[in-house]
Amino acid sequence: MRADARRNEEALLEAAKIVFARSGVDAPIREIAKQAGVGLGTLYRRFPTRADLVAAVFRREVDACADAAGPLAAERSPMEALAAWLMLYTRFLATKQGLAAALHSGDPAFATLPDHFRSRFEPALSMLLNAAADAGDIRDDVAAYDLLRAIGNLAVASGDDGVAHIEQMVMLLLDGLRYGAATPK
Repeated sequence: MRADARRNEEALLEAAKIVFARSGVDAPIREIAKQAGVGLGTLYRRFPTRADLVAAVFRREVDACADAAGPLAAERSPMEALAAWLMLYTRFLATKQGLAAALHSGDPAFATLPDHFRSRFEPALSMLLNAAADAGDIRDDVAAYDLLRAIGNLAVASGDDGVAHIEQMVMLLLDGLRYGAATPK
């Protein structure tokens, strides 16, 4: 891909992320092109359908959130890294208006997204959970997938309560993981 095309794609993905967070995935495409500083032709050449753009934005955001686990683990204690990553994941979910509807719309552009989410998030969280369990900070019988689902369900159930409320509930979950923690390995 040419350098200018790569810059335009990056600008479109960043603009779409901002616009979707503010207005949902049904926001006007023109607004995204304007925010990115490109024409509609440029947008449609790279992303022929709205679904293609939405899927690309979600993939990019999933990757960024999952990729944050490594640096957090390197820079913080296991428990601090786990808590920080869970807050990132919580904010990821809370700012993705329309994600559930898009995933269940039947559009082929979204068909691989659930597998992508799981293949990226589950190993990232497993690494953090294992490190915290090895340090004796949390119990060692927690499956990453179960915790991802629990937080996802909290985000959906919280509706309009806001990110702060979801984060508070996640911290309660995290406190529960400490119950029955073993001694460090």
